[in-house]
Amino acid sequence: MRLTAERAATKLEGPLLFLKRTLDVGLGDAVEVSGVDGRTRLGRVAALDDEAMTIEVLESTAGLDLEATVVRFLGEPLKFDVGPGLLGRVFDGVGRVVDGGPPVAAHRRVAIDGLPMNPVARALPRDFIETGVSSIDLLNSLVRGQKLPIFSGGGLPHDRLAVQIASHARLRHDSQDGFAIVFAGIGVPFDSAEFFRRSLEQAGALERTALFLNLASDSSTQRLLTPRFALSAAEYLAFECGKHVLVILTDMTNYCEALREVSSSKGEIPARKGFPGTMYSDLATLFERAGCLRGRAGTLTQLPILTMPADDIGHPIPDLTGYITEGQIVLSRELDRRGVYPPINVLPSLSRLMKDGTGKHYTDPDHPALASQLYAAYARAAQARVLASVVGEDGLADTDRRYLRFGEAFERQLVHQDTPRALEDSFALGWRLLAGLPLAELTRLSDAQIAAHLRPEGAETALR
Repeated sequence: MRLTAERAATKLEGPLLFLKRTLDVGLGDAVEVSGVDGRTRLGRVAALDDEAMTIEVLESTAGLDLEATVVRFLGEPLKFDVGPGLLGRVFDGVGRVVDGGPPVAAHRRVAIDGLPMNPVARALPRDFIETGVSSIDLLNSLVRGQKLPIFSGGGLPHDRLAVQIASHARLRHDSQDGFAIVFAGIGVPFDSAEFFRRSLEQAGALERTALFLNLASDSSTQRLLTPRFALSAAEYLAFECGKHVLVILTDMTNYCEALREVSSSKGEIPARKGFPGTMYSDLATLFERAGCLRGRAGTLTQLPILTMPADDIGHPIPDLTGYITEGQIVLSRELDRRGVYPPINVLPSLSRLMKDGTGKHYTDPDHPALASQLYAAYARAAQARVLASVVGEDGLADTDRRYLRFGEAFERQLVHQDTPRALEDSFALGWRLLAGLPLAELTRLSDAQIAAHLRPEGAETALR
């Protein structure tokens, strides 16, 4: 049932419209706001009490007049028309087609906030998604159904990395027809949005991608809805169409900044650094939509990207994200300055579900041992660098000097890659690098693995 409120507006502050409560409506209900200019703007009920309510207007509020504003309540939450035709299309931040084509043929209308997954119905994430990035595939593997964020910094090439993963991610053993990408740009500049669209199109990946683009010039309230529209599309593709869906959300810091702005406008009491105290639960409503469901063929995997303000991993945004998700991929400004791309810092990076999607039946039986030995060797190389900064390289023992060479080769040959790399090529490169270390140092490998994979005669070449 649709209800209409006239002459109830009391205040307009940015994207928020405050009304006297004269009708019985629900929190989150969709509304249409009309002004004297004749335009109809979409919105939703963001807060209410016995006497007042707050409307989040999803478009520009310019031209609205308090006396003449009419608010029409639609009697249901915001919904999104979904169907198999989502793939290959470009949408704005609130699910409207912006690629010049016809609207998507709707098979269902779904609420954008989704439905909570029953924990009993969840299945353990299994199997492997190959991204083409060795630092992720080999050392911090992405598992179907996982939520694995990328912690970046201002000016680091996370946009390029996001497009590269979206363009080249694939399943290893299943048909690629069952794999799909949902890519959401949140609060991005126009040139970045065009970079995303053009890059995916040129790589031939747009046909398997649903692309959502919320521009920096759009309303901050739209920014809060973009990931919800994107995840609604992903849930339909995964749990209704049976596809394995990878969702890339960039940049979640823009989402959190919009959350802080809207929260402040509503007069909510701020918590750390001015962010609302509800930010943890708000982020959880997004990230927890990833997963696998028993009896459903598809999976929903999330790769959210956020920029750490001042490169501070203890900032509330990465801090709370880390509590909700299953690991993190950390980008390094130091590696970026040295020309290493992608500048992934392996040591603080972690994929907590890697053990459930790698090894025998998934990637390679020796994958876990190889990853563990490479990580241990690189950590030892970092220690040798610290020691060399004190006593000089000439003052190091021969073993420490070999670790120094290993660390440099690890960054320049394995971490750095101009083009995507197949997992088998990453394995071969990892074994070749380990061949340059003394066999007595390879304590994470079995004798059988050493005999099968290491070629000492190629050690010196590997570490040059």
